[in-house]
Amino acid sequence: METKSIERWKTLKSEIVFEHKWYTLRRDHVELPNGQEMDDYFVSVRPDVVLTFPVTEDGQVLFVRQYKHAAGDIFIELPGGVIDAHETEPLAAAKRELLEETGYTSDDVEPLLQVIDNPTKDTNRVYYFLARNVREVAAQDLDESENIEVLKVPLHEVEQMILNGQINVAGSVALCLLALRKLAK
Repeated sequence: METKSIERWKTLKSEIVFEHKWYTLRRDHVELPNGQEMDDYFVSVRPDVVLTFPVTEDGQVLFVRQYKHAAGDIFIELPGGVIDAHETEPLAAAKRELLEETGYTSDDVEPLLQVIDNPTKDTNRVYYFLARNVREVAAQDLDESENIEVLKVPLHEVEQMILNGQINVAGSVALCLLALRKLAK
């Protein structure tokens, strides 16, 4: 495969234009490889995220069903969330999020892939994990804004749920397909 030489942009100036505990917006002044300058390239500075495909010993996949305000609807997703500022290991954050959202844990959690969610406008990475033999050890430990229903879906039904649009959040779709492929081997 022949590849074209592509150069990085130069950041001439960068400033935070909005900062809140839940959202930070940065405005970059950049120079493109052709010399053109753009002084209004906006970037969402977002924390990294973890997402887990948790499977019980008897082949049930745990999903979380919850309302997401930006999209204004209720979604079925895999458990996950942001890596807190004090956390240094994505694996620990994945286990914490799984426990908080579902009450389940596992001693067999494997990293599958690190991806970029939206490289055009967002800074964060998403870490995908496969958790085998998850077991319930506690009640959910949710934030006051969270109302999460835990769903158990037989492993063999997950792909069809994606194909018929029941699971339609990009990160969950991607991780489901990766995990299903890994488990089939």
